[in-house]
Amino acid sequence: MAGKDCVKVAVRVRPFNKREREAGSRCVVSMAANTITIQDPRNPHVRRTFTFDYAYWSHSGFVRNRDGLFAAEEPGGRYADQGSVFNDLGQGILENALQGYNATLLAYGQTGSGKSYSMVGYGPNKGLVPTLCERLFQAVRANQDSCQCQVFFSMLEIYNEQVIDLLSRGGRSLGGLRVREDQLRGFYVEGLRRVPCDSAARVEQLMEQGTRTRTTAATHMNANSSRSHMLIIAQLKQIFSKENITKQSNINLVDLAGSERQRSSGLEADRLKEGTAINVSLTTLGNVISSLADAALGKKAVHIPYRDSVLTKLLQSALGGNSRTVMIATLSPSDICYEESLSTLRYAERAKRIQNKAVVNESPTERLVKELKAENAKLVLRLSRLGQEGRKTEEETKELRRLLTHNEMQIKAIQTLWEQHLQEALKDWEMQYATITQERRMMQMHPYMLNINEDPQLSGVVKLFIQEGDWDVGLSEGTSRAIPIKGLGIQERHAVFTNEDRRVSVTPVAGAKVMVNGLPIMYRTELQHLDRLILGSSSTYLFIGFPCERGADDWSRYDYDYFQSELAAAEGIHIPTLCEDQSQASGEPSVESSQTDPSLLAVFYDYIKLIPMVTEANQMSQELSKGVEFKLEIKNLAMSDCRGRDLEKDIAVRVTSLENKQVWMWSKAKFINRKFLMEEVYHQQKQQQQQAESALGEGQGSGSKRLVLARDRDPFWDPLEPLHLGSAHLWLQSLAFRIPLEEQVEVLGPEGTEEAILQAQLLPCSPMGLPLGEEDILIDPTELLGKRLDFQLFLEQCCGLRWLKEAKNRGVQIGLRVYDCPQSFYTPAVWHNANPLLEHRVHFSAMRTSQDLLNYLQSSALVLELWGLQEGCADMVSSLEGLRLTPEGSFIIDKASAPDPSMLECPASVSDLRSSLRALHQDMEQLRSVNAALRKENSSLREQLNRGPGPEGGRGRVERHGSLRPSCDAELARALKVFYHSMTSLRAQLQRLRRHRPSEEADLLGLRLFVDEQSRLLRDFGEQLELSVTALKQDVATIVRRKRERSGIWS
Repeated sequence: MAGKDCVKVAVRVRPFNKREREAGSRCVVSMAANTITIQDPRNPHVRRTFTFDYAYWSHSGFVRNRDGLFAAEEPGGRYADQGSVFNDLGQGILENALQGYNATLLAYGQTGSGKSYSMVGYGPNKGLVPTLCERLFQAVRANQDSCQCQVFFSMLEIYNEQVIDLLSRGGRSLGGLRVREDQLRGFYVEGLRRVPCDSAARVEQLMEQGTRTRTTAATHMNANSSRSHMLIIAQLKQIFSKENITKQSNINLVDLAGSERQRSSGLEADRLKEGTAINVSLTTLGNVISSLADAALGKKAVHIPYRDSVLTKLLQSALGGNSRTVMIATLSPSDICYEESLSTLRYAERAKRIQNKAVVNESPTERLVKELKAENAKLVLRLSRLGQEGRKTEEETKELRRLLTHNEMQIKAIQTLWEQHLQEALKDWEMQYATITQERRMMQMHPYMLNINEDPQLSGVVKLFIQEGDWDVGLSEGTSRAIPIKGLGIQERHAVFTNEDRRVSVTPVAGAKVMVNGLPIMYRTELQHLDRLILGSSSTYLFIGFPCERGADDWSRYDYDYFQSELAAAEGIHIPTLCEDQSQASGEPSVESSQTDPSLLAVFYDYIKLIPMVTEANQMSQELSKGVEFKLEIKNLAMSDCRGRDLEKDIAVRVTSLENKQVWMWSKAKFINRKFLMEEVYHQQKQQQQQAESALGEGQGSGSKRLVLARDRDPFWDPLEPLHLGSAHLWLQSLAFRIPLEEQVEVLGPEGTEEAILQAQLLPCSPMGLPLGEEDILIDPTELLGKRLDFQLFLEQCCGLRWLKEAKNRGVQIGLRVYDCPQSFYTPAVWHNANPLLEHRVHFSAMRTSQDLLNYLQSSALVLELWGLQEGCADMVSSLEGLRLTPEGSFIIDKASAPDPSMLECPASVSDLRSSLRALHQDMEQLRSVNAALRKENSSLREQLNRGPGPEGGRGRVERHGSLRPSCDAELARALKVFYHSMTSLRAQLQRLRRHRPSEEADLLGLRLFVDEQSRLLRDFGEQLELSVTALKQDVATIVRRKRERSGIWS
């Protein structure tokens, strides 16, 4: 009977990597026994706790010993090394396999979270797979007296729903290997090579061969290894002669593709599916795990979607079937990986609920052969009947013959002696060993190029030797002096490498893209030891010079990120530049590299990650004649919110149609999804071309045809949408004093470029929209509290629109959102004019000004967003949903302190509105007359109170006091108004100073002129600032002197 075994789940937390250390990351994961707690870095009070079968802390508390092994700093420390992980997980898998159970180990986690280290390891720190193989053959040797053990090794990769045999002798079949289903065996890969092994060393050699094939396949298919799944299958057959029993178990070791989640800030809906063929296996695996978890909780009629992907077909027995399964989930403890780590923990928690039904796979050897022969006899009988009946069942006949052939192969495999299998494998190994020996000999004689891959395990696998003379590098293999390479953007004859007089140089062929140390080259260039080369779009190589030049150099620091950082630096994107741009935009001094903003580092690493993807997308666009260009941009690099705080930075991709200059902006998540869809289209086109060329060679075709896609299915196209071009800040402080403001503000783009100049006014006004006079200016803004405040925003004109200078068939709109208004307001669209008149006016009212609104006015700005329109793009429309209007028709802000909406219902007709306004004016006049009478009465009372010894003296003092405050207040308000306008002008000058930079092409004379100009601007700024402050001091001193004179206390 099969017992129920739950999937055992282990979680391992790795150390910070280089990126996370440089970003100043904070650890948000803690561990106690088998319980893991993860803390939300944005809200430290939010913690989530998970419990698993095993939990391994490998983040800290370790040292590297003399043998290169990582071990705990102190005896008994909590650091979990590779040995600890194997003892808990690998040893159990081995024991289950020896007992005849199928056993599976799944490694899950985001790219770079430590899956490969746990599974394979590096250097002396061997992972689960090599250690498991060593222990397996130790057990085989220990049991060789009681049974004959046979071990077969297979290695495959699943990419884009295609199965690639990594140990295949021949070339890769078009479309990959097929996955079939057998009633007894379940799903299996037809034609997958099974290599017999008699030692762990042989397995290690086969893994090296598989890694080499995987590297080559990734280059040929333009594939990203982090998006592929790798399966290692070790089949253990134990034949017990005395008992006439055969136990057969499959050990599946699965390194799943990276489980990246896009950050919520960059996540957006895409009109095209996100579950592409590249992603479908991991998505379906999640659905299978969720369904199995639901079934384990007792839910009935749960459909398990095993058949929806290649991966889940092959893992059917491992998940809910005949297998004992272990999952190891790897985590980054960094705060910048919080979303991905939390997703991994949730995934693992669902997996631990899955229940399998494992049984010992044993059967009488002779009976198995008899059963297969009997089944073959039945198949032959069915075939003969079909032939006699003359039925047209070609497909059925073909399937029966396939089953017959398959059974015959199984019988042959059982009856073939184990020694024969080993002899065949030994011949293959001798040929491979000769090739490896030759390669090692050439490494000691010639310079060569070493491949560098995003996956560290695939780096250093391919070596292109440059012997003496000229060598053509490219797709062509037609000559003896050719070095064939494949990849996106590689031409038939791409470059010529010359080894002459112990010097190596590279000469690009016309039209070929060759970069050395991050810079494109056009002419012959001599190479130095450890130079970095990029051929085509993304074929990266490290040049290794002559043996005498090498010394003890460690080339491991030249990893894939190093290459991309060089490319970014060549484009002017590196950490010092980003810090400088940000500080200039914010007006704050730049910080040292040790204090670099972690968000800037995260953006920088995103940027270098996307550089090769953008390059590949451009190459595919060119080869498929799409006429679309992609360019990376840093979003919000120089932008801030309404309070002047920096906005969260992110990466965006600018997409431009070269034909009609149409522009799209894609988020990082959308571009990555589209990039995978582009790869599918590209591969389909290449397959179609290969088929057409093959048919043409056989005289059955007329040549290749271009793949035609409907526009709504084309990943290179999107419907046009308004583009956010930039924003300007109009500070609201003047409204707190009821002082009008007229200003020209600059609209700055995401990267700090000037997109336009906007002329705008803020006008305090009456409820009817009439401008206020100087007597309405306030000295103390708190006088507004509880009172009504009305103001108008007047957008007059937009000048120097860069968006319109690039293409005339475009338009713009200005958008804004005020305080607590739920909707944005938009100006009408204006087209075909680089200096359009807007003349747009909006009236806002606060019925009873609250302290919160007053704080907003004193510390915030109105953010005016510039939106770009294109022909075929719908205008942006202001929505009035959720907005409330005053009887005068102005928009109400500060709703929390506004009166009940029923009091603000609009009159039913224009006549009602006019009568209401007339009544309001009459009430206002009555209030003014009452106010004047009260003032007069107050003056007389004050005169009586202050009347001293002399009636004349007392009366004069009262008169002076009565007229003193209004006149002094008005004078002070006027002085403040003049000073405020001066400060506005100074702020504009300061912004010009921040943006004033020398030209990148400037020579020494140009730099001297720039320094002189900068000195003049600084001098003018200082003089104007000093004049403004001096004028304010003089005005205040004059007002104080007059006040004392009028008070009679001036001496």
